[in-house]
Amino acid sequence: MTFSRRRALAAGLGLLTASGLIRTSAAAPAKAATNPDFYFGADLSYVNEMEDCGAVFRQGGKRVDPYHLFADTGHNLVRLRLWNNPDWTTYSHFDDVRRSMRRAKASGQKVLLDFHYSDDWADGDKQWIPKAWENIPTTEGLAAAVYQFTFDTLTKLAGEGLMPHMVQVGNETNKEMMGRKDWKWETRTTDWVRNAALFNAGIRAVREAGKATSTAPKIMLHIAQPENAEPWFAKATEAGVTDFDYIGLSYYRKWSSQGLDGLNATIARLTATYQAKVIVVETSYPWTTDGADEAANLLGPDTLIQEYPATPEGQLRYLVDLTQGVISHGGVGVVYWEPAWVSTSCKTRWGKGSHWENATFFDFKRGNEALPAFGYVRHPYVWPN
Repeated sequence: MTFSRRRALAAGLGLLTASGLIRTSAAAPAKAATNPDFYFGADLSYVNEMEDCGAVFRQGGKRVDPYHLFADTGHNLVRLRLWNNPDWTTYSHFDDVRRSMRRAKASGQKVLLDFHYSDDWADGDKQWIPKAWENIPTTEGLAAAVYQFTFDTLTKLAGEGLMPHMVQVGNETNKEMMGRKDWKWETRTTDWVRNAALFNAGIRAVREAGKATSTAPKIMLHIAQPENAEPWFAKATEAGVTDFDYIGLSYYRKWSSQGLDGLNATIARLTATYQAKVIVVETSYPWTTDGADEAANLLGPDTLIQEYPATPEGQLRYLVDLTQGVISHGGVGVVYWEPAWVSTSCKTRWGKGSHWENATFFDFKRGNEALPAFGYVRHPYVWPN
């Protein structure tokens, strides 16, 4: 998710059928998964912090563990971000991620571990090198650092029974990985010799950590917005970056030139061109344009699509339609970004509270009661034969 200059500017469950929205009790038992090979995911990187800040998540008026709520409603993948050595937060470092992975495993869900290779947000606008690696002068030296950090992290997790199911080598890596502070991103042309060496070092580390621990984590490369994916993967392939299992796409209509039809067409072309499978690994949609705190909402009225109003039903319908499009065009998963980043008394660097409470799966107007959006997982999708 992008946290760059635009950050400064900026009940019950439901199922959708052809006849409209059918509300079901939040306490209704979960049905069997319609397709066990499809990933219904949620990025829950904020959960530990939100709970430490006093957040309470509810289903049917009762307090619930969010990991178990997502699992009980059919989600099967938890995405977690990992920064190298953040000195501005006590979250999303190794110990915090390990804590989250234990919770995901206890709920029966798989984990997608998202290496940012940065001490801060790495995204489609910038990719900053970790402080510990700033003085490494050569590409070979940086590649060795990427390899060792990745290998050591994964083998340590594996030693505790926490090897992730899938690993992202980089987050929204539209820009060149591990950029220097004096780079001018607007005019810089990616050095693909350097970039490929860093990606291949991370990829090799995942493969070799898997062999060393008798596991086989899958590998994802991740680009923000579908219109950027095909040019990027063409250049990556030409540079020798080819050993990956999944292509991850961020899709936020606010920051994309493509509508859902454009997203679907991109998924179909990527699936036909590469051996890798495609997952929309970040998406979100607001259920209201109201806010619960002083922190500006990142997904305001300017993010809305005409067919999907900012209502609980509109959010659900967006997710159902997006997911059916992914399925119909060969994609294998949808991951919702930060459905639990609710409003609390804690602060971010941009304000007090949350910048995302209007795009979560929890209704702040009703004590963080679970919203109908949870029901998109159980929709009767049309699956390929």
